[in-house]
Amino acid sequence: MAIGDIIVGIDVGTSKVCTVVGEVNNFGQIEIISNTSYKCSGLKKGKIINEDDISLSISKTIKDAEEETNLKINSAYATIPGKYVTIVQNSITKEVKDKYSGISVKDVQNAILQVKDIEIPEYQTLIDIVPDKITLDNGTVVTDPVGKLSSSFTISAQVILAEKDYVRQLNSVFKKAGLEIDGIVPITLAERNLILDQNELHDNVMLLDIGAGNTDIGVFEGSTFIYTNSLPLGGDNITNDIALVLNISEEEADKLKRQYGLALKSFIDNDNDIILNTSKDDNKNRIIKSSELIEIIEARIEEIFSIINKDITNQGIKSKINNVILTGQGIVNINKSDVAGKINLNIPVKISTGRAISTVKPSYRTSYALVRYIAARPFAKTVSSSIDTQKDEKFFKTLIERIKEFFYS
Repeated sequence: MAIGDIIVGIDVGTSKVCTVVGEVNNFGQIEIISNTSYKCSGLKKGKIINEDDISLSISKTIKDAEEETNLKINSAYATIPGKYVTIVQNSITKEVKDKYSGISVKDVQNAILQVKDIEIPEYQTLIDIVPDKITLDNGTVVTDPVGKLSSSFTISAQVILAEKDYVRQLNSVFKKAGLEIDGIVPITLAERNLILDQNELHDNVMLLDIGAGNTDIGVFEGSTFIYTNSLPLGGDNITNDIALVLNISEEEADKLKRQYGLALKSFIDNDNDIILNTSKDDNKNRIIKSSELIEIIEARIEEIFSIINKDITNQGIKSKINNVILTGQGIVNINKSDVAGKINLNIPVKISTGRAISTVKPSYRTSYALVRYIAARPFAKTVSSSIDTQKDEKFFKTLIERIKEFFYS
């Protein structure tokens, strides 16, 4: 990463595409020079159902960003939902080329590239390598081994694989928008350093990003990324339930959810009357109690957390989680959602209070987190070159080449 580097991050969500353009400033920090978004309905339940719709939305955000920054954007990084991702833990021990001069950057970069040498299933492709823990020959664990005197070192890393079919679709979407893909990063991995506070970065936590139509799960043991998944449930499901049960428009349902948003009926202070303006019943001026509305919200939130609980229990990782951190526009505006989470998961739950999170508008947090993640890559040579996307097979090969470019000096 060098001063002046431009990094573009694109997050394709259920309701919109968000694009952030960041520039590395004189202090080595990311400065946002543009954030743009456009509505999108081409992604449903984490699946790409309309490539053209997503491509058009990406094109519109890029056009707005180019006008704002006077740049020509040819490539960008993208997020990927956890359901398409597999994490493989791997480690290798590397002999130091010149133990009397200390460990070199080249030694570390070569080790990172060697740790990716695992057997990859035919239906998957490598999208990232996440260096995690580096241990010297005397057993000392270090963050940066460069210059340390050691005859060898062991590097542990997460090798991130993704389903080829989804990556191929994503590549097609970007090509239609006139963009190359620089790299692909799981949502919760990108968000970790933005969403978690300093203490949580060293804890065993589950990060839950509950969006409009999807919930992304990321589980971390300290700095080790151990599990990710995504579930086709989010804030839109709550809105749909309200509209269906009360027989009103989705617009009014969403407004009521925001106005009376409460996750647990037991916390109601005043059980107010609510006049339904778009009731499709014979009684046009139907009146309900706020408790009736909140009961609908509570039921859906309970279901979301119950499904999450079942997922992490089936994976055998629930006992490893000390704390749960909630983020995402689908739920954080619903009061007491953290309490509902704790009741259903039986694990402490809190709304994210990460120090950096308040500096970014909620809708741009994932794409900004992506830019920050890329900018902070350890031992990276460059974060700015593009991938040739002319052919699918060449695309998968150049994903590997792209990762090599990250680490070779």
